[in-house]
Amino acid sequence: MSRILVDQIRSNSASADAITLASNGTCTANITNNLSNKNLIINGAMQVAQRGTSSTDQSYNYHCIDRIRTGTSGTDEGVTIAQADVASGTTPYTSGFRKCLKVTNGNQTSGAGAADYIQIDYSVEAQDLANSGWNYTSSSSNITFSFWIKSSVAQAFPYSFQTQDGTAQVFNSNTPALTADTWTKVTKTISGNSNLQIDNNNGSGFQIMFFPYLGTNFTTVGLAEDTWSAFTTAKYGAGATTTTWYTTNDATFEITGLQLEVGSVATDFGFRSYGQELDLCLRYFQRWVSGANNQIGMGAMYTSGQLKCIFTFIKEMRAGPSVIQATGTNYYVFYRDGAADYFDSFGVENTDERKTCLNNSTQVSDSAGRSGIVRSYDASARIDLSSEL
Repeated sequence: MSRILVDQIRSNSASADAITLASNGTCTANITNNLSNKNLIINGAMQVAQRGTSSTDQSYNYHCIDRIRTGTSGTDEGVTIAQADVASGTTPYTSGFRKCLKVTNGNQTSGAGAADYIQIDYSVEAQDLANSGWNYTSSSSNITFSFWIKSSVAQAFPYSFQTQDGTAQVFNSNTPALTADTWTKVTKTISGNSNLQIDNNNGSGFQIMFFPYLGTNFTTVGLAEDTWSAFTTAKYGAGATTTTWYTTNDATFEITGLQLEVGSVATDFGFRSYGQELDLCLRYFQRWVSGANNQIGMGAMYTSGQLKCIFTFIKEMRAGPSVIQATGTNYYVFYRDGAADYFDSFGVENTDERKTCLNNSTQVSDSAGRSGIVRSYDASARIDLSSEL
């Protein structure tokens, strides 16, 4: 039997080892081929946008691309958040990316205020991290984040990582100085720390935040970067914030290819099909009804003046969701026995991860026990189920 005894394996032309062998018989390998189920981020290629492909809503919430939350403060003219196309011929495009999140700046006529910000973030469910294989309390165990970024203005941008459980901890970093209108791939390896706490539950365990602009109220000059420290609201970024992008009217900021994986090496992006990404997104958000003539479910008169409609969700959600409805005159209808009752809104009861019950006791009337079909009636009718982190 033959045996080769070495500590490392490296190409003659490489500057780093491809394989490092440990004394306990294990090895660490720099593997750049596609490994399945390694990416802890859902919809990192920005494919799914159930809520719509563009939004000018400035509130801190989920408005456009699934699993991506945005918000602003202090803007003179609001920004636009959109699911945009990655231009053909660019490196992300030739690597398989077709969609990105694009922020288009407004005209900030009063300049860069200390309390102003534009934020983009992604929250990782705590139990996904706790069961990922990352020993997050050990400084010798790593997790690696990689992404593509492009800006119409040449500058660097702050981004950070924050744990949510226990005493919140933050890890601040900056992109390299970007070349205007040029995609750049950024990679950051993050070591564990004994102060980190990530619970094995369905809450938010890890938040990744990008800042096209971050006012000085939220930064600390001289704050050590690329290391963990206890979070404060002055630690979203380190040092003075560059204001050039924010004070440039209609400046753009784009990201795609978000990947978070266990280990110290950024491997090739773990692409999933649109169907797989949509299925994962449905755990957090489902657009149940949008527009007129959409089936909501079977309904029945619980009493002569109260309609109840129970429906089960497309798939089990992270937690009992908020039922968000658009309301207005005759937005919904109950068809039964050749007749119809039109009504404006629902009450909500008995919601859990799998189902909910909608009711109306003000605009319907029929014999108790009479059943029928509940549908949307107006083009503006909408029912969303949100269980976002």
